[in-house]
Amino acid sequence: MKVHALSAVIVLIAAIWTGLDRTEWMLVIVLIGGMLALELVNSALERTVDLVTAERHPLAKQAKDMAAGAVLVFAVTSAIIGLLIFLPKWF
Repeated sequence: MKVHALSAVIVLIAAIWTGLDRTEWMLVIVLIGGMLALELVNSALERTVDLVTAERHPLAKQAKDMAAGAVLVFAVTSAIIGLLIFLPKWF
């Protein structure tokens, strides 16, 4: 969560510096909010799995891995969209 929060601050500074239009701002804000929300859901799922079972269970590991995978997929997708927004303005 700390890495995503720091990334969000960096993206917001870059957005201010770049001078995004209203639509681009809305997209960046939705992506940042979605990323932070998904990270919170991932953390909640991990803690719930830990609460339900203290022993190592393959299904518990799969649930945690899948939630982390969802965060990774959204992070990569957000990064690609960010590049599509920022790169044309910078180069």
